Amino acid sequence: MSIPKIKICCISSVDEAELAIKYGASALGLVSEMPSGPGVINEDLIEEIAAAVPSTIDTFLLTCKTNGDSIIAQHKKCKTTTLQIVDSINVDVYDQLRNKLPSIRLVQVIHISGEESVDEAVAVSGLVDALLLDSGNQKLEIKELGGTGRTHDWTISRKIRDAVSVPVYLAGGINSKNVLNALKEVEPFGIDLCSGVRENGKLNEKLLDEFFSVLQNGDL
Repeated sequence: MSIPKIKICCISSVDEAELAIKYGASALGLVSEMPSGPGVINEDLIEEIAAAVPSTIDTFLLTCKTNGDSIIAQHKKCKTTTLQIVDSINVDVYDQLRNKLPSIRLVQVIHISGEESVDEAVAVSGLVDALLLDSGNQKLEIKELGGTGRTHDWTISRKIRDAVSVPVYLAGGINSKNVLNALKEVEPFGIDLCSGVRENGKLNEKLLDEFFSVLQNGDL
């Protein structure tokens, strides 16, 4: 098994972006307004960070918007390479995004709650470029749409990974201590990190070094 793509989320400054890239991140997550969770920054800063990173690095705009026109307007402001849709949207919105933003990759988040998440993932997989499996909860009064720092049932993630033909990112409470188990259980295309490489909300160089050392030296 090869080393997966690593996306580091909740990037809050150009300096954090540069630090993440220095250690080996191939994608950065930039969090726009959310009902809850860490890492939210304003759209001006998202635009600034997205413009500052090398063209070889993917930039993901995390959006909780569900209306096509709103998502398109937000993307045109932020100018990332990828849209990470963290809530459920109607099927026609995917068509609208494809038509209006043909060069932008679409990644749909599936919040793993149980076996029903497999059906949800399969149903949407043909409409997007990748799935990201996370540990949020859309059923709460104030929705959790990411950044929980919790792991979920990886056996369900594995079922999804085996059932779909698009790349799958695995998120939710992954760190240097459990990443090798996550990779062996799920074999995802990519790993998405937030809390696992942060301390007091800030990207931590020591934790980054530990994480990437485990990847490079671990038995994959």
